[in-house]
Amino acid sequence: MRTVKATAAAVTAALAAGAASVAAGRLASDAALKAPPGRPLPTEPRLTVHSTAAGQITLTRDLASLRPGTYGLAGNGSHAVVGPVLQDAPHLPDTVVRRLERVTHGFLHPRDKVWLTPNVHVGDPGSALGLDHADVDVPGELGPLPAWFVPGVRETWVITVHGLGTTRELPLNIMEFLHRRHFPVLDVAYRGDLGAPRPPDGLNHLGETEWRDLDAAIGYAVRYGAERVVLHGWSIGATMALRAALHSELRGRISGLVLDSPVLDWEATLRALARARHTPRPLLPLAVRAAQGRMGPDGDRLADASDPERLTVPTLIFHGPGDAVAPWRFSRRLAARRPNLVALHTVPNAPHSAMWNADPENYEEALRRFLTPLM
Repeated sequence: MRTVKATAAAVTAALAAGAASVAAGRLASDAALKAPPGRPLPTEPRLTVHSTAAGQITLTRDLASLRPGTYGLAGNGSHAVVGPVLQDAPHLPDTVVRRLERVTHGFLHPRDKVWLTPNVHVGDPGSALGLDHADVDVPGELGPLPAWFVPGVRETWVITVHGLGTTRELPLNIMEFLHRRHFPVLDVAYRGDLGAPRPPDGLNHLGETEWRDLDAAIGYAVRYGAERVVLHGWSIGATMALRAALHSELRGRISGLVLDSPVLDWEATLRALARARHTPRPLLPLAVRAAQGRMGPDGDRLADASDPERLTVPTLIFHGPGDAVAPWRFSRRLAARRPNLVALHTVPNAPHSAMWNADPENYEEALRRFLTPLM
């Protein structure tokens, strides 16, 4: 009798441990599958504001606060723009002083918790950049998709699409550059974004269902006069662009791809986000399996998009070794496999989706050279 009770207790404990592991794996997978737009990814550290002065802000010293370039600085109810580190400004050993370009809205107080974001601009192309634009609705699979259209005279349109942890304000970083070169620009939201339809299961599918919203944007562009389109995507927006180039019925109209921080291996990205949430290493495989199960058949097709042999259009990749979300090595491998089609512009010391932020001048020059023959 004692043996039976001991066996039952062991089985119960094993089942409880298994259920706890499954629940932990499911929770860890939320880092990618439920990443809300406009909120920091778990890889992005919170920083503390120590003080502000005329044109300066003092932040906690961290690898993030030492990054080169220009970034948004977001908090709860505030947004500012910070420029380079001011090396000669007086500071304590545990702080960093950066140039404070402007406070877009809200206030910055000592002890506020903030984080760096690639979103430099807040608002729409008119309020943020002074560009004439139209608010349009793209008919999507699940319902209307809000988009900004900035007109231009060229027959080649650029369609922009953001990725994890950002919003459709991110492409505003390059909107003026594209406008000066007379490209019509369509900056589209997709399922799960503010104002866009909610996905039926409430989950982010890492581009595997979302690409159909980008496909709808291509159809919209063609209906309204685009002869060709260039797809410019960040993060899973880049994955969506690859999927559209592979599967869209209008793929013949796609003349080029620009991929910023592309997610080319979803398992590596999910593991990175789960680790950033302090998921114990033994639970990482469970997080991957949980994500694959929750995404259904889509989870098995993610590798198709980045197959070098299936790439058919000129492609420019912006990526760097500092990306903690989408490993750079996969971009490097893709470029090495298709050197006739793929150019890799490596950006050091830049976080995920922030290749422009780290080095705007060289980013835009590489983009200019890529787009010139596609005009």
